[in-house]
Amino acid sequence: MSAQALPFEERHDIALGRSMALAAAVHVALAVVMFFGVRYQSHRPDTVTVELWEAPPPPPRVVQEPPKPVAPPKEEPAPEIKKPEIAIREKPKPKPKPEAKPKPEPKRDLEFERQMREQVALEQAAIEEQRRERELRDLIARRAADARAKAEAAWMDKIRTKIRSNIPTSVLDQVSGNPEAIFDVTLLPTGEVLNGRLRRSSGNPLYDQAIERAILKSSPLPKPDDPKVFQRSLELKFRPLDK
Repeated sequence: MSAQALPFEERHDIALGRSMALAAAVHVALAVVMFFGVRYQSHRPDTVTVELWEAPPPPPRVVQEPPKPVAPPKEEPAPEIKKPEIAIREKPKPKPKPEAKPKPEPKRDLEFERQMREQVALEQAAIEEQRRERELRDLIARRAADARAKAEAAWMDKIRTKIRSNIPTSVLDQVSGNPEAIFDVTLLPTGEVLNGRLRRSSGNPLYDQAIERAILKSSPLPKPDDPKVFQRSLELKFRPLDK
């Protein structure tokens, strides 16, 4: 082979074969060692038999000494706790109240007092006047009511007298006792009778019918002396023994 370098494709590596052979030998040797080592360890160990001619000496006896009494620890006296000293404060003494000075009397306004007295007197006089006027009105009203009541009573007496005069005596003689019959009578301002209706019977039909005929026969009835007393509807009561 010439010293001239061969092309890259034709160059041969001389050590490559040796390296491969050496690696193969090392692997084979390692496999053999591992095989025999494992096989050697898998054998059971040999048994050794020992025969004793004399009994072994007894073990030495250990004597335990009793435990020494332990003295109890000395109790130390508890430390004395000192109570904190509390200072008691004295209550503050009340301060003396200042003496109240007498208030000076206000000055009197004599003119104002005089005006107030006059005002009170006027009010009392007005109240007294109102009281007298009220009493006078009440008195006039009572007198008017009494006069009206007397006028109405006189008017009713005139009407009943006229109606009784038209009741036959023969009918009154047939009525026993003194029963009362009540009639409602409607009048015109002239005194003419519009109707006479029986409200409550006396219990004697003959007497009730005689009164009803007498009312219609007495028309026109007497008029009141005071026109203010006139009433359109009247309630008339009749008894046989009344006069």
